Amino acid sequence: METVRSSDGTTIAYDRRGNGPPVVLVGGALSDRRGAAALAERLAPRLTVVAYDRRGRGESTDTSPYAVEREIEDLAALIETIGPPAFVHGHSSGAVLSLRAVEAGLPIARLAVYEPPFIIDDRRPPLPPDYNPHLDDLIARGQAGDAVEYFLRTGPMLPDEVIARTRDSAAWAGLTAMAPTIAYDNRIMGDTMAGDPAPLGRWASVAIPTLVLAGGASPPSMRDAAVALAAVLPDATTMVLGGQTHGAAPDALAPVLLDFFLGPS
Repeated sequence: METVRSSDGTTIAYDRRGNGPPVVLVGGALSDRRGAAALAERLAPRLTVVAYDRRGRGESTDTSPYAVEREIEDLAALIETIGPPAFVHGHSSGAVLSLRAVEAGLPIARLAVYEPPFIIDDRRPPLPPDYNPHLDDLIARGQAGDAVEYFLRTGPMLPDEVIARTRDSAAWAGLTAMAPTIAYDNRIMGDTMAGDPAPLGRWASVAIPTLVLAGGASPPSMRDAAVALAAVLPDATTMVLGGQTHGAAPDALAPVLLDFFLGPS
């Protein structure tokens, strides 16, 4: 583990492995750098791979008040440390954070995003109007487990039986420890989960080569979101990974990322 200090003094913990041009892996909600280890291992023979704990997670610290700009500064500090420009791969809300980082002018050469969880049509319900305030209230009252459960049921819409198994699993303690950061991902997503594609137009300025990925076994709304995003990006390629869900298998994802970032081996 290594660390870098962000602009506001927050310590960001990261793992670095491999050889070659640098790529930063940006995780989504309720994920830390450990969740990217298997993908990093498969990318490391050809890339220098950095997986990090976003602020408030794992071994990174946190600093109040939160703002999306602080997370962009965290990513900027990482890129500066490993040597810009860098490639970036973002997953889920981490994909949206990555888009916002490019929009802010960070030195990112190529961007790959996997299933940014936009809700742009009626394939699934939009988030309820009180979604953010309700989550904030649960966290403020110390009900971390209830906050995680509400997020899983309302965001990714996991069935009750899956949530029950997750509560009984060894992973539950780690998820509840990261529960306060769900609010951070909510701010990153902004108004992009209300059933309207119009907010995606903000990323028309993201002119770098961008690969927009979705899983063939994911809900159709995920593929709709990928297509809608690619339509506003000046230099986008879309790809559906057959048989993959929101958590794509590293063996399926790594070859696609390597081809996009470096070209065929």
